[in-house]
Amino acid sequence: MSRIGRKPIELPSGVLVALSPGRVQVNGPLGELTQAVPARMQIEKLENEIVVTRPTERGDDRALHGLTRTLIANMVDGVTKGFEKRLEIHGVGYRAQLKGTDLELAVGYSHAVSVRPRQGISFEVPAPTQIVVKGIDKQMVGQTAAEIRKVRPPEPYKGKGIRYVDEQVRRKVGKRA
Repeated sequence: MSRIGRKPIELPSGVLVALSPGRVQVNGPLGELTQAVPARMQIEKLENEIVVTRPTERGDDRALHGLTRTLIANMVDGVTKGFEKRLEIHGVGYRAQLKGTDLELAVGYSHAVSVRPRQGISFEVPAPTQIVVKGIDKQMVGQTAAEIRKVRPPEPYKGKGIRYVDEQVRRKVGKRA
């Protein structure tokens, strides 16, 4: 077993980790997450940290080692702090609003587009042109935000559409007269 690149995952207080072959379960103040992990990776729970070790130095084992460690670290962060993705809407008359738990988007179509949150995901609309997607599962938060962006992606000529807050839209020059 290699200990090269060993970076233990610190466990905050109130976080419980259950290990079984090929599966890791993390309980925390915000909820519970379960993840399937490669059975080849050895996961040990020491006093207040989790250590992932790889069986060999082959390339695929090195890649799986990093992936497994990151997945577990994201689970621990998710059940303690949670994750969020922020989106903004650009365009005249484009807006978002909450209808119960659903997100309703008016983005230039003849009808309003309704987005239903998955289990464990919640939406916030602090302003009509801002959307916040929150949850404890990083993958699910990112996927839901990508699906909302896909409703009306930003177009390159005027920049109208739904984009991530930190996203830079490359603008094109229009027709010249």
